[in-house]
Amino acid sequence: MIYLDLLIGFLEVGFFSFGGGYAAIPLIRDVALAHGWLNDEMITYMIAVSESTPGPVMVNMATFVGSTKGGLWGAIIATAAVVLPAFLIILLIMVLLNKMLENKYIKAVLSGLKPCVIGIILATGAAMILKNCGLLFGGGADILTICLTCGLAAVYFGSGRFMKKGITPIMLICISAVTGMIFYS
Repeated sequence: MIYLDLLIGFLEVGFFSFGGGYAAIPLIRDVALAHGWLNDEMITYMIAVSESTPGPVMVNMATFVGSTKGGLWGAIIATAAVVLPAFLIILLIMVLLNKMLENKYIKAVLSGLKPCVIGIILATGAAMILKNCGLLFGGGADILTICLTCGLAAVYFGSGRFMKKGITPIMLICISAVTGMIFYS
């Protein structure tokens, strides 16, 4: 039964997540919580691990959930289920690409989806920051987490003044990992 649940759950994520892995995080969260696969804390940890490992966030999370709940076959089924819809949609788009992109309604839909995806990513990021800093759900404020979040934001946004292109996301992830090990171990 777990294999069918993994298949249906991650097919849902694959079909209804627009905008990439970050925009899919709320949908993955909803599916994982609804099935009882992960709790909020594990989802937060999984996002951090998925960001620190090669590959798309959505695929890494599906593989992790599948492997923890269904072993090797669970990982294969969850990963295939989350990737299959995008693969099929891309094949279909490639066939219809020239005609679709010339259509003014398709252009309007794609233009309308951009702000929606940006809003979903910002809302997810803000909720994660507020939850992890203890400012959401009535928790006490964690001053260390707030200071580290502000410090890392300052490093990221301030690096453009000192470096030609600014700091890369990979470098920021490495700095965040080292900072977390120093302050939380």
